[in-house]
Amino acid sequence: ASLKIRPLLTLGPLGVHASALTVRSFQDNGELCLQSAQCKSSCCHKTGVLSLARCANRAAENQECSPKSIYGVYYKCPCENGLTCEADKSIVGSITNTNYGILTHRDPE
Repeated sequence: ASLKIRPLLTLGPLGVHASALTVRSFQDNGELCLQSAQCKSSCCHKTGVLSLARCANRAAENQECSPKSIYGVYYKCPCENGLTCEADKSIVGSITNTNYGILTHRDPE
């Protein structure tokens, strides 16, 4: 008997199937995502290395923020519109994943 091999895309050690992430309009907060472009909020967020990424609100004033994402996924969401994230923007901060900051002021309009 011959074996038929079917490709099955899984993500990470938890085996999340790509079919769980349906392609449709933008995802609501709390829904699974692969990158921020899929989210209504423009933030696909992970709380840890092994956690699943989900859409989340962008950072508000005085909350932690991240100016950059790793492959379209954030560990801290970027700022809401009109806010600036004061963070370590060096290459070392990006490599060590410590380039977080706090939203301290609104941008002048």
